[in-house]
Amino acid sequence: MKMRIPSLTILCLALAAIPASAQQWSYENGPIKGATDAWTINFGYLVSDSFVAQGSNVTSLSFGVWESPGDVMTSVDWSINFAENSGTLYGSGTASGKNLTDKFISTNQYGYDVDLITATGLNATGLSSGATYWLTLQNAVVHSGNLVFWDENSGIGCESNGCPSLASEGAEGTLPSEAFTIGSGSTPEPGSIMLFGSGVLGLAGVLRRKLF
Repeated sequence: MKMRIPSLTILCLALAAIPASAQQWSYENGPIKGATDAWTINFGYLVSDSFVAQGSNVTSLSFGVWESPGDVMTSVDWSINFAENSGTLYGSGTASGKNLTDKFISTNQYGYDVDLITATGLNATGLSSGATYWLTLQNAVVHSGNLVFWDENSGIGCESNGCPSLASEGAEGTLPSEAFTIGSGSTPEPGSIMLFGSGVLGLAGVLRRKLF
């Protein structure tokens, strides 16, 4: 007598046999807000956010930024460490050219363009699934030479896997976390944008950073 196993069962068994490092995964720290606040990631400033890995490598990243009207990001430096821009380094590089896209989303109440940046071709390896690591962004470049800000969302709207992220800025220290998605394979975009949320306090924060 022959035993027949449904094809769905075979597929499930095959997927279970694939090492975690070979499976696509992503960590999302909530949607782009575009209205609360944002933190400088060029002119010597850097921002670090934590994430929980669900596999052993990172190949893609997407995040929200505020840019001056018409600006388009051409490159940004990234690194992944065990601690806040320190400790064991698992990967670093510059995303640019065909590996970097800048998608306009909207203009916020402060007159900034809110854009989605997508970086592919990242190569960070040796991570452990379930462990916490830190993503750092800095040296962002736009054609105009203006400031670029990483959108703050405080992790609002994230659902699981360790979010909301912890975050820090090189000069300021601890701060609310930013909008980003990181993982291996095709990384989903951060969720839909939510504008016009915070009023005068957010504007004051941006102006302070713009002056520096």
